[in-house]
Amino acid sequence: MAEEPEARQSRPVRVVRRVPSWGALTGAVICYCLSFTPSLIPRAWWLQAAAGAITAVFGYGIGAFLQWLLWRCGVRVRGRVRRWAWLVLTAVGAAAVVFVTAWSVRWQGDLRRAVGLDPRVSWWQWALVLPVALLLAALLVLIARLVRLGTRMIARQFGRVIPPWAAATGAVLVAAVLVVGLVQGFLLRGLLNVAESAASLTDRSTSPGIVRPTLATLSGSPASLEDWDSLGAKGRDFIGQATTAGQITAFSGQPAKDPVRVYVGLRSADTLAHRAALAVAELDRTGGFTRQVLVIVSTTGSGWVNEQIATPPEYLYGGDSALVAMQYSYLPSWISFLTEGEASDAGAALIDAVHAHWSTLPADHRPKLLVAGESLGSYATERAYPDGIAGLASRTDGALLVGPTPDNPIRRDVTDGRDRGSPVWRPLYQDGRTVRFAQTPADLDLPGGPWDRPRVVYLQNGSDPVTWWEPSLIWRRPQWLEQPRAADVSPTMRWYPLVTFWQVTCDLAVSNDVPAGYGHRFGTLPVYAWARIAPPPGWTDADSARLDARLRAGS
Repeated sequence: MAEEPEARQSRPVRVVRRVPSWGALTGAVICYCLSFTPSLIPRAWWLQAAAGAITAVFGYGIGAFLQWLLWRCGVRVRGRVRRWAWLVLTAVGAAAVVFVTAWSVRWQGDLRRAVGLDPRVSWWQWALVLPVALLLAALLVLIARLVRLGTRMIARQFGRVIPPWAAATGAVLVAAVLVVGLVQGFLLRGLLNVAESAASLTDRSTSPGIVRPTLATLSGSPASLEDWDSLGAKGRDFIGQATTAGQITAFSGQPAKDPVRVYVGLRSADTLAHRAALAVAELDRTGGFTRQVLVIVSTTGSGWVNEQIATPPEYLYGGDSALVAMQYSYLPSWISFLTEGEASDAGAALIDAVHAHWSTLPADHRPKLLVAGESLGSYATERAYPDGIAGLASRTDGALLVGPTPDNPIRRDVTDGRDRGSPVWRPLYQDGRTVRFAQTPADLDLPGGPWDRPRVVYLQNGSDPVTWWEPSLIWRRPQWLEQPRAADVSPTMRWYPLVTFWQVTCDLAVSNDVPAGYGHRFGTLPVYAWARIAPPPGWTDADSARLDARLRAGS
């Protein structure tokens, strides 16, 4: 007998079922197990727990939807078959979860060994993965059920005045707007505000051992247009660690100059245009436009400049160099990436302002103009050249772009237009005449043919999640998992829809927790890159090796 409508309406609405559906749990178990398969970077136990929980919840949702779809099509399992299905799922699912959790210790050991880390994993910590993942997954499922309950309540109210199909559609739309508004307008915006406030306070601090300079060639000195306090924490680090003429002389055995370093902090002026103009004025004051080489460095989100990128040109040119950088945010790159428009605007503002002044100088009396950027800084550098690689090559004397992001427009065009047969992780573009990609010093000499000037170098690791993370991982197998693979990508890594996306997302959190040459770390490789991009007369490979050793010892 069919159930009366009044009886259905009087039935209490349950937020949590006594037993989740068979399809939902099956999907959760499968996705949980897949989340442990090898990825790009070894993970800590807590990160694996989070990856397992989030992936399992998506599997739960997919399984529940598929079972609902079968029910709607009239396919239902009852009686003895249903009982056996539950017994099999309970036994096999529990065994699979425990086995894969334990076996993943071996996978993690292989990944750690591949990046030069101790392969041993703490068993007592890894034993926490399963209970923590279960708790987190249960919480996420509960939240999802609360959203579903709210949607049904809205639909019930709408159903009093409009047809059921319209009520259901309207309820889903209202719920979606409310959830998205809560996440973006309240949670995300609130977290960003808190993060920016905290970062702003940190920006006022000064690292131990960093003191205000006295040399007129440095920003923040008594002769500077820039106040020391306005430079920000990362700016003070950049200026306070400037190479001295004495250090360069000790390395080369030749007389040297004190390098010019200019930095403009976020507090220096209210607008990007004013800060860029201040940078040009500082370069003019310090004599930066009279040096042999001038390097424009686009910073990461918080204004950080990697010393391994900044220092080599100073040694290559005996201190007859100038570096200029400008801060555009207090937030670290992984948060600034959400508002990457700031990075592109800042990169263009600084590069355009410096280039405009540099262009007015006599061609035989102006420095080589180089540009550089790491991570989000590489993105900011590229965005300053909307006409692509041709514009970058025509307006500079060389470029060094380290750990590029998937949104870098020039890198994307070069990679898409690579020569036939070259892999996406080490693309060969137009026989390497202008652009080359490297993970080791030897890569810079490939393919071995002529390398015209200006030269553009990308330092790009095969295991860098910052470079390879993109939403398309949800539904499409990435080209960097095709054969041949980069040497630092596990041969056992496989692509799974949605799962791989969350694995690489988790890898972002630990992309710097590996030795140089893996993940998002490049060590002293910029030494060899700069020596190829803009070598001074008489510089040799032996000099690069000596400078490499010196910087390794210093760091």
